Amino acid sequence: MLEHPSEPQSRISLLALLGLFLHIGLTSFGGSTMAWMHREIVEKRKLLDDQSFMTGLTIAQILPGANPVNLALYLGMQARGKLGAVVAVFGIVLPAFCVILLMGYLYRTLSGYDTTHVVLGGIAAAGVGATLAMGVKLARRVMVRVIPIAIALLTFVVVGILQWPLVPVVIVLVPLSILQAYYLNRKRGDG
Repeated sequence: MLEHPSEPQSRISLLALLGLFLHIGLTSFGGSTMAWMHREIVEKRKLLDDQSFMTGLTIAQILPGANPVNLALYLGMQARGKLGAVVAVFGIVLPAFCVILLMGYLYRTLSGYDTTHVVLGGIAAAGVGATLAMGVKLARRVMVRVIPIAIALLTFVVVGILQWPLVPVVIVLVPLSILQAYYLNRKRGDG
C-alpha cells in the first residue's frame, strides 16, 4: 500500500462523493477534467493536499486507461477506500458515457456544418487552457528542483519536438527519475 504525506483533511459521504464526481463528469471536458478535479478536490473541498493530488496524477498517467478515470479511482480510494474508488469511477464515467452517445448523434447530424468544427476547436482550446492553468498552479506550489525540471524538459523535447518513440524514452528516464527521488529523500532523511 502506498504511503501518503498527509491524510485527507475532511471525510466525505459516499453520496456526496458520487455527486461530486457526477458534477465533475458533467462539467468538464477532455484534458480539463483533471484540472477540474484539482479545483474541486484540493482547492474547494480540501479533501487532499497538492502533494497527494500530484501523486495520484502521476499514478493515473502511468497506468493504462483514461487518465481522468484512473485519477478518479485514486481520489475515491483516498477519500473513502475501495467503495469510494468504485463510486468515484462510476460518477466520472456515467456522464461521459451519456455525453459521448449524445455527441456522437449530434456530430453525425451536424458534421457537415463549418460552425460545428469551430465550436469543437474552441472546446479543445478551453481544455488545453484549463490543463495549463492547473500545471502552472501546481508548479508554483511544489518544491522546485533542478533535476526533475530538467527531466521534464528533456522528455518534452525528445518526445514532443523530436518525436522520438515514447516507450524507449520512458524506459531510460523513469529509472533516472526514481533514482534522483531516492537520493533526494535519503538526503532529506539524513539532514
